[in-house]
Amino acid sequence: MIYGAYGFTGKLLVAEAVRRGHRPVLAGRNAAKLAEVAAAHDLEWIPLGLDDPQQLAQAIGPFDLVFNAAGPFIRTSQPMIAACLAGQTHYLDITGELAVFENTFRQGAAAKAAGITLMSGVGYDIVPSDCLARHVSDRLPGATHLETGLRMLADVSSGTVKSGLVNLENLPGGSVVRRDGRLVSRPLGRDTRVIRFSDGAEKTLVASPWGDLVTAYHTTGIPNITSYLAVPFRTGLPLLSRAASVALKVPGMRALAERAATLAFSGPDEAAQRSGRTYLWARATDEPGNSIEAWLETGEVYRFTALAGVRVVERVLAENPRGALTPGGAFGADFVLDIEGVTRYDALPVR
Repeated sequence: MIYGAYGFTGKLLVAEAVRRGHRPVLAGRNAAKLAEVAAAHDLEWIPLGLDDPQQLAQAIGPFDLVFNAAGPFIRTSQPMIAACLAGQTHYLDITGELAVFENTFRQGAAAKAAGITLMSGVGYDIVPSDCLARHVSDRLPGATHLETGLRMLADVSSGTVKSGLVNLENLPGGSVVRRDGRLVSRPLGRDTRVIRFSDGAEKTLVASPWGDLVTAYHTTGIPNITSYLAVPFRTGLPLLSRAASVALKVPGMRALAERAATLAFSGPDEAAQRSGRTYLWARATDEPGNSIEAWLETGEVYRFTALAGVRVVERVLAENPRGALTPGGAFGADFVLDIEGVTRYDALPVR
């Protein structure tokens, strides 16, 4: 089942699943939108809300796996995970929300007992960075510090913006780092780093609440993690993030912001999905100061999510791993290299 199949990313996932020979059943709350997507691919569909736990569990029970593409995941993931645990059904999602990652890992023991996989973040957040983190960690056993950096050249969908609002609302400082195994709040824009990417571009990035702060910790065991993200501007970010965090707690403000996001952000068109590139970097460092770096290039964010997400489905159904897992932890550092358009470098290429 693909839940949220009529959203921007949901449609891409459906198309990729069908292209690879699968016949998913589509589900979501809006029957009219579901029917339209299902008709385009001649697929079955089920109108399904999340408010009735018993009804949801009955609907989920017959399925081997549910792919949740309906965000913000702070609202949709827990009801769906509960239904999947009850029905012994594998659960995947494409969240980028730190609170959701943490909640998923808290239910790892229950997932093992049920004999299923719970895996959050099987799209661009966090497959490429998680696999790259494992790659540098595997090459430097005993590493104590991990840094990751991401530079994405893409338009975003309204769903991505809404998930970003969740992170912003729940992080008073706007950002977070992991220190000695704990998540520590930091003002957004205060911590910066200059990173040279594999295309030769050198950029100043800011520490940001990327999913690696939770997932890479579980994948690698490294207790100190900072994730950097390229942003259009840095001046005034601490003040802006604090103001936005406060504003989003005003009754009705988040709903207003989400409606605005729906109107303003439609995601990249097909040409941009075909031509877009993204760039990642990771460095592991041990206590004596030895370090290992690596770089990754991928295709456009949403196209990558569709390609990677369907391949995670295939691996989970084939291998039946158990517990709350990460892509890099479950499938290894090289899993990302199976995705079309991905290249990894262990040294900066000569351009």
